[in-house]
Amino acid sequence: MPDEIVPQRCVVVLPSTGEFDSRAYRIARTLHERGHEVTVLARWKPGLARREVHPVGYPIVRVEATAVDGLPFQVVTLPVLRALRLAVRPILGPVAFGSGPGAEPVGPGATPDPAAGAADTDGAEPLAEETDPGWAHPAARDPGRLRGYVRRARIFLMIRSHRRRALAVAPRADVYHGMAYMGISVALALGKRHQAKVVYDSRDIYMVAANLARLRGPIKAVLARLERGWARAADRVFTVNQPYATELARRFGVSMPVIVMNCSYRFSSPAPQPRRFHERLGLDPETRVVLYQGGFSVGRGVEPLMEAIRQVPGAVLVVMGYGALEAEFRAAAERPEQQGRVYVLPAVPPTELLDWVASADVVGVLFQHDTLNNYLSTPNKFLEAMAAGVPTVCSDHPGMAPIARATGCGIPVDPTDIQAIAAAIRSIVDAPSEERSAMRARALAAAHDTYNWETQVQVLLEEYTRLTGRRW
Repeated sequence: MPDEIVPQRCVVVLPSTGEFDSRAYRIARTLHERGHEVTVLARWKPGLARREVHPVGYPIVRVEATAVDGLPFQVVTLPVLRALRLAVRPILGPVAFGSGPGAEPVGPGATPDPAAGAADTDGAEPLAEETDPGWAHPAARDPGRLRGYVRRARIFLMIRSHRRRALAVAPRADVYHGMAYMGISVALALGKRHQAKVVYDSRDIYMVAANLARLRGPIKAVLARLERGWARAADRVFTVNQPYATELARRFGVSMPVIVMNCSYRFSSPAPQPRRFHERLGLDPETRVVLYQGGFSVGRGVEPLMEAIRQVPGAVLVVMGYGALEAEFRAAAERPEQQGRVYVLPAVPPTELLDWVASADVVGVLFQHDTLNNYLSTPNKFLEAMAAGVPTVCSDHPGMAPIARATGCGIPVDPTDIQAIAAAIRSIVDAPSEERSAMRARALAAAHDTYNWETQVQVLLEEYTRLTGRRW
């Protein structure tokens, strides 16, 4: 391999706005600090700049992608679509074709679809199908079944629009790094135009994640076939853990994906332990804080934590993040039995996250076995807790339990067993101070030794170097 770093160009393609995407931030920051020219190509939504420079120094370019913009032969299709909506609405009502929440206007000046997104589950903005209530499984909301099918069909139009807009503004690069199944198509189009290398960063097993896991029929089959083709067309597939790599290699028929775990930078927790939650919420100094942070979506284990916290005297649960279930979580926190025990706070930027996580006493990472993706995942929040030196109570699943047991950073439990969850939390918060300090030290040691971005990113840089023949 070449010894000297050769300045090169990379475009990281996101199907999200990039506001909270920790993996994209770390990749872009690393490349920028090593002297490379890196651009994050993201999705625009109202209220955000179309072009800006991240405080670290790399540019973010946002393109406006809408389902309407993705329609082929718009001179013909737009009038036909308008006529169809006018004809059908009196029969099927506004729920089907939308004058209610989530409806997309058609025609010039239409408000762009704000949803889009990278998925990894955490540290990243969720995909549209995770955050939009209109994406609920059709059987669960019969009056809007047609609308559900329409919204699923819009995926293809959003991808087409994003690709079209990106081709107009994206700079030339040596590597296009496509994030998620809604970003790789764009990266491949850019790579083909500029004869550059393309990598597919499959941060989830998307076809068995979130609502796509419950989708059936021809749209799911087409999506799966497209993703498999995109993965095979890429020069390399990346993912975030070994269980995912094994499954993706089987599904895509590709060589074993490169594993770059989505770890945080090495972090030295302040001493004494910060107490941001105590200060923000006015908690008694002796109160223990159990934290869930990340996306507010189905299957993340927030509900079991809310039940379990009632069995942990002297402790409160803080639910910090954003997503489709925010209103539901806030309503739950207001119930009489939860008042003063459960608090809901907004997400914080990636640059501030670890200071907040370090302020907790326990982090709950209780992904459910509702999808194969959740079952095999190593969530960001699990690795971020380790980086901050906070013990976890985590799901006894293949992506977390082996790490928790080997490093001593957490206690694996059945994520559906409320009694076991409560007992595990109590065993941490009620332990003598010396034992709690030892738990935190074990988590920090594991993070500093192996589970940190500085170590993981070397794998990415080596693969980039292999692809371009010049050291990154």
